[in-house]
Amino acid sequence: MSIRVFAPASMGNVSVGFDLLGGAVAPIDGTLLGDFVTLSELKQGVEVSTIGSFAHKLPSDPKKNILYDCAVEYRKCLTEKGIAYQGVKLVLEKELPVGSGLGSSAASVVAALYGLNEFYDNALTKSEMLLLMGQLEGQISGSVHYDNVAPSYFGGLQLMVEHQETLCSTIPSFDNWYWVLAYSGAKVPTAEARALMPTEVDLKTALTFGRNLAAFIDASHRGDSNLAAALLVDVIAEPVRAPIIPKFEQNKAAMLELGAMASGISGSGPTLFAVTDSLAKAKELELYLQQNYLQNDDGFSHICKLDTQGARREA
Repeated sequence: MSIRVFAPASMGNVSVGFDLLGGAVAPIDGTLLGDFVTLSELKQGVEVSTIGSFAHKLPSDPKKNILYDCAVEYRKCLTEKGIAYQGVKLVLEKELPVGSGLGSSAASVVAALYGLNEFYDNALTKSEMLLLMGQLEGQISGSVHYDNVAPSYFGGLQLMVEHQETLCSTIPSFDNWYWVLAYSGAKVPTAEARALMPTEVDLKTALTFGRNLAAFIDASHRGDSNLAAALLVDVIAEPVRAPIIPKFEQNKAAMLELGAMASGISGSGPTLFAVTDSLAKAKELELYLQQNYLQNDDGFSHICKLDTQGARREA
């Protein structure tokens, strides 16, 4: 038995919802932006290997690869359920850059665990899976949060609820929005970006954050595109992270001057996103970013829509 699965890239925070809002993305040209994992049977044990465009960025020791931890933790879950575990070989096709702000570690974790659960006839429930995904992704990012793993697993725009059995909720999105994403090629490790975050915020900032997020969710449910876009403002993370991302502030300003509805940092950066409801405008914004924001051969840009499928098996 052999299966191949895919987990899409994702934007954490989406500006307005620090740690609470995330969206999976899919380039409109059909490119699969994310990570793949192929699983096959072994007589016993766990084998992990890595190929792909960014494989050289990962540890050479297979046991230091997050996929190895995924297999070990999944086996523990099966044991607790009294389900026999056999050996498995996992091959990661690492197509997302590390430290990009595109949910790179989340995509690897989601693909690995989704594949393992397929391998074992969905032995774990979706809630159990999401909890496990958050736990394992947190080993890399430095803390457990679901705003990348949830959209990569379920697709779409996800609000983190984390109340009893409800961990997240799908938020209505705007089908006419284009999300222009540009990864500059610089690396901003999530753990380092998180270390910049203040441990406390003042009351005014907290009220603004809560109001903006609540109003964005309300506007999304009511289909008010203009208001929703206007509320895509980050008062928590962007003020402290923007200065460490080369060329971000001037390129965000350029996006707004060129007519983007909103612009911000994807996750912890350095990927920049811009929103527009015009394909022609999206192409104009992408061209500007290609010429002004990409900094090395690792950089790339895509015009995307939200990926509504999430993790899935591939042929």
